[in-house]
Amino acid sequence: MKTLSDMTRNDYPLREVPEGDRRGFWSLVVILVGFTFFTATMWAGGSLGVAFDFTTLLLVIVVGNLLLGVYAAALGYMAARSGLNTVLMARYCFGEKGSRLADCILGFTQVGWYAWGTATMAILLVRITGLPEMLTLPLMVLFGIGFCLTAMVGYRGLELLSRFAVPAMLLLIALSLSMGVIEVGGLGGLMAMSPTESLSIGAAITMIIGTFVSGGTQATNWTRFASSGRDAVVATLLAFFIGNGLMVLTGALGALVYQQADIVDVMLAQGLAVLAVAMLFLNIWTTQDNTIYNFAVAGCNLLRTERRALVTLVGAGIGTALAIFGMYDMLVPFLILLGTFIPPLGGVLMADFYIRRRGAYAPLAQANLPDYLWTGLAAYGIGAAVAYFSPFIAPVVGVLVAGAAYLVLERLAGQAIAPAGSRN
Repeated sequence: MKTLSDMTRNDYPLREVPEGDRRGFWSLVVILVGFTFFTATMWAGGSLGVAFDFTTLLLVIVVGNLLLGVYAAALGYMAARSGLNTVLMARYCFGEKGSRLADCILGFTQVGWYAWGTATMAILLVRITGLPEMLTLPLMVLFGIGFCLTAMVGYRGLELLSRFAVPAMLLLIALSLSMGVIEVGGLGGLMAMSPTESLSIGAAITMIIGTFVSGGTQATNWTRFASSGRDAVVATLLAFFIGNGLMVLTGALGALVYQQADIVDVMLAQGLAVLAVAMLFLNIWTTQDNTIYNFAVAGCNLLRTERRALVTLVGAGIGTALAIFGMYDMLVPFLILLGTFIPPLGGVLMADFYIRRRGAYAPLAQANLPDYLWTGLAAYGIGAAVAYFSPFIAPVVGVLVAGAAYLVLERLAGQAIAPAGSRN
């Protein structure tokens, strides 16, 4: 029988995933879809549901999630071709030590979301079941440690949970949505509803992208296991275009029909209390274990350690402590704001891989990279600054400006468009 050490040793936090340990298409799909089934995304959908008529709402959801899906899929293809995740790819354009910028940005967002999810699970469970309030903090500790167990196992643990949880959640969502549409009078009733709030289309699309762009940037932690670039692209689009889009739509319809964006609150309003508890548990766990796995991968690159299971446990401890001390209330708006600052990271990586290196990296062990690559770091700073002040869709602006700035700075620095992995 395999020990925990046996099961966790092959997740390759500091090197390429070898061809012999690549996974199949459906394995990727269930993990990525489980990751995107996230309560906070439904809350964002609730804000959209009351701001647009139904036709415009559908258009905004399609455009926002398509942009998010294309962004994540482009990174997913890179991961599948190279066997590397985002923080390891960052070494090629930021340098060996400069790549720690990516570790800090991405790792912090993930441990923050972990705190939010842990606290949300405990608070909602107490509210739904009528348990004493005094159990809220002990439940935070229980869930904070419990949710990380599948992440400690690694890819195998995430896949095992998602294979069960994703079909179950799809059935529960389909049941709840059907009841809601029937209650409001079908499609005609939805079309007749008028918005009660105002929000620009640009802001709405930015909100959709921003709530999960951190996850999309780190989906490479799983697409690096893909057996082909095509599998990585299709699986990522299914998760971030279809799966995330379904979450936004579910939140929007819940807000329209029941004035509740969260599927759990909607199911409670529909009299499905037991199913609501099951949905809450599956929804948060399948995102929490992926989230803390992301933190662990970034932490391994930051510390240059392969002890991923230990870093996972430490991250879960930090997230649990943040939840207990109430910091999740302050972190969520800041983490959503980071949706402006994360896409430029992906913009630099994509410009470096697709244009500068023409679609291939040299093996990481042979790349001979300097400590800092200032062209990449400066390009990221430019892209993030322009995105922050942009009146247009900030994540899109950040990706395009950062990528263009990187190529221009490379030219100005005298770096030719080089073969795979080489540096002057």
